[in-house]
Amino acid sequence: MKRLFCALALVLLVTTQVHANNEQQPENIASKMAVKFGRGITNIVTSPLEIPKQTVLMTRDLGFPGVLVGPVGGVLMTGYRAIIGLAETVFFMVPAPGYYDEMIEPEFVWQGWGAKESQPMVTEPAPQH
Repeated sequence: MKRLFCALALVLLVTTQVHANNEQQPENIASKMAVKFGRGITNIVTSPLEIPKQTVLMTRDLGFPGVLVGPVGGVLMTGYRAIIGLAETVFFMVPAPGYYDEMIEPEFVWQGWGAKESQPMVTEPAPQH
């Protein structure tokens, strides 16, 4: 068991050193960590705005039932955005997911209010004579 632990520690040490040599400059890493930290704080503070956002989006998509369903979805999204914001704030030094990429889409609550993008309908080509 002791040999297995030593072997795993050695592999971890070697792979960490190889990965460290391929990383970006410290200035880039520090700025990406700062962006992740700021994004986390912003999402915690602005998470209650999900209630009106989801109400508007649901009403647009469903009509009148969206007025009833939207606030419920907004409360759930408020919790989700706040938890993601907390995770990004606490783990801002960790380069995950991706390389300090956002953990929620859209990145901020004020994004994604626009008109729903409609997918073009796929139609069969007209038969040619």
